[in-house]
Amino acid sequence: MKKLFLFVFAMALIVAAIVPITACADTVALGISSKEAVLMSEDGKVLFEQNSTEKRPIASMTKIMTLLCVYDAIDEGKVSLDDNVVASQRAASMGGSQVFLDANATYKLDNLIKSIVVCSANDSCVAVAEHIGGSVETFVGKMNDKAKQLGLVATHFENCTGLPAVSQYSCAKDVGIMLSELIKHPHYFTCSRVWMEDFVHPSGRVTGMTNTNKLIRFYDGCDGGKTGYTSEAQHCLAATAKRGDTRVIAVVVGASDSKTRFKEVSDMFNYAFANYENKVYIDGNTRMQSVSVQGGKADSVDVRPEGKLAAFGKKGNVDYSVNYDLPETIKAPVVAGEVIGTAQLTDTNGNVVEQVNLVANVDVEAKTFWDYVKDIVRER
Repeated sequence: MKKLFLFVFAMALIVAAIVPITACADTVALGISSKEAVLMSEDGKVLFEQNSTEKRPIASMTKIMTLLCVYDAIDEGKVSLDDNVVASQRAASMGGSQVFLDANATYKLDNLIKSIVVCSANDSCVAVAEHIGGSVETFVGKMNDKAKQLGLVATHFENCTGLPAVSQYSCAKDVGIMLSELIKHPHYFTCSRVWMEDFVHPSGRVTGMTNTNKLIRFYDGCDGGKTGYTSEAQHCLAATAKRGDTRVIAVVVGASDSKTRFKEVSDMFNYAFANYENKVYIDGNTRMQSVSVQGGKADSVDVRPEGKLAAFGKKGNVDYSVNYDLPETIKAPVVAGEVIGTAQLTDTNGNVVEQVNLVANVDVEAKTFWDYVKDIVRER
């Protein structure tokens, strides 16, 4: 009996050493045949993964980082959507997916971004990279800097298009992180939801664009994503979908064909929406208590949350409470947007898991001498 116990114990140790244990991801069988896959919440919780950190070519999903760096430049004020971008000969001569830019013609940055999002235009990628970085090579340096900033574990870029390059690679998990960052930019969704649209060149010539991500039309809730294909990478897809308050991200790398990549991402979406929820406790529409104002032209001021408090988890298991930290009275003057207090999301053990500021909704001016005189007269 002792020998049997030792044998069973030894075998358990061997299995534990061989089989990786993932603390966050579910150990469910989703029938994924792609080489890599990951399913995550909007805030990065991994719900399912399969070989998700192996270095592989990701084809045009590279453009997720290209777009992210473009939006960073916009946010930093270095460029604007209204910028005029001159397409170089290098940009106009790109192969693969393109909108056939005219060399030396001028295009709006806004339109070039849309062509990248909708139809994966390689020529537009090069044009915007040169416009923002001065050269493609400098821009690619920014892409790698951004990868380090995001803490990506298996990513390196050699170009901004995803066309084959020996030392260019990423992985499903890193792509999911990149997409989760990209969808923080509202302008992205004005492009990603487009199914078909004409790209009009300065000469009046028109190139028809059709979204390469078919799920935006055929999967309920899908409103963004990026496809990719090369013979080395095979068929790839990163996509996001939202139903109600719940948004998730799914990525497959190395699917055998286009139909498989769309099916397997759809299957992961179905699993997520059936089993998980993002429960919103307060947001910008939540009515909050008012706070008394001492010495103000108004007796009180309404407050609102600066953001939202939400928790993501298994359906039926999201059990949190909200605690408010607000003073009974504040002194005038009060400026709209001024932080008055906080709201905390706490778990069943009383631990604060998230916090949001509560701010004044309007200005409240301090009373003047004559305001006090008027009050005395009214009281008489």
